Amino acid sequence: MGRLILGIIIGIILVPLAGLAYFKFGKVPVAVSDPPFPSERLLTHVPLGARIDRELVKNPPIQPNEETFVAGAHIYADQCAVCHGFHGKRSVVGAHEFPDAPALWEKHHTGAVVCVSDDPPGETYWKVANGIRLTGMPAYKEVLTDTQMWQVSLLLANADKPLPPAAVAVLNGETAPQSPAGQASTGQASTGKPQTK
Repeated sequence: MGRLILGIIIGIILVPLAGLAYFKFGKVPVAVSDPPFPSERLLTHVPLGARIDRELVKNPPIQPNEETFVAGAHIYADQCAVCHGFHGKRSVVGAHEFPDAPALWEKHHTGAVVCVSDDPPGETYWKVANGIRLTGMPAYKEVLTDTQMWQVSLLLANADKPLPPAAVAVLNGETAPQSPAGQASTGQASTGKPQTK
């Protein structure tokens, strides 16, 4: 019985020490080029999906119309394209993140659906508003207004449908994007507080 108790005590001490040594001596894959942890995708995606499902807004407060899509295109070009790319132009930055930022204007590897257009708009809105830990996806709820986050989310939900020519021109880089304040972009992301309309 004494050996069993000693074994349990040693196990309680050695397991945390072994874990600490693993983290302390540089064996953890922390560089983008490192292979992922075993089951890393499962460990991160299951709780993310559960949280989004719990907090999902099912009915967007604005309508998916031309005005929404054009405004969303300007926001996308100014805030999102650096990582997620434009129509027919992948992002150089997004391809070198871990995990890589999805190219939101390209079809899935299955070839059936344009990136997030098969997700409910509320799911994309949640990701835009809250960001996603350990991915490089920032939270925009302190940068964009609620309306602006819905505009870009509804645009992306309709990425597989014909969009207004004015929105497509922005997404093709033919028209300069406007910053969230409504002025032409200088190429830098806005860091101001949300504006109210």
